[in-house]
Amino acid sequence: MLSKNIEQALNIQVRIEAESSQTYLSMASWAETHGLEGISRFMYVQSDEERLHMLKLVKYVNERGGHAKVSELTAPKISYETFKEMFEELYKHEIFVSDSINELVHISFSEKDYATHNFLQWYVAEQIEEEAQAKLILDKINLIGDDKGGLYLFDRDMHQLTLNSASKASK
Repeated sequence: MLSKNIEQALNIQVRIEAESSQTYLSMASWAETHGLEGISRFMYVQSDEERLHMLKLVKYVNERGGHAKVSELTAPKISYETFKEMFEELYKHEIFVSDSINELVHISFSEKDYATHNFLQWYVAEQIEEEAQAKLILDKINLIGDDKGGLYLFDRDMHQLTLNSASKASK
């Protein structure tokens, strides 16, 4: 059984994961309208993944005797000056999500809710991967600079990264 404090904190995380999905979806749409097919596909896949993270939390809260709540979401940004700006914001967002997960882990540990603490370890590991991936992508963007040929190759690489991720997920 979840304490009310943990239930409330998990419901906040449900909203954060839903907003993350919307953020990626908005980025996918922006990239698609700017001819960045690879980046767009990557963002669509990430949006779906974030929605699955949200659903995993919803199921957990409900299975542990709480009530997962679907709340109003803050609309994401819909336009960017550059794809670099978009990825910089994405990286900052992933750090925000990591901080939020870490706070949840702290709360669960403080309340001696070891089941929730254990459940959250998956999110901790996932956020390490998400942050590392966002940082790596941003590093590559910084290497490209303003080179249009580099952007073309980067977009193609993002498409390939998406295909590779999808094939790993299906195994």
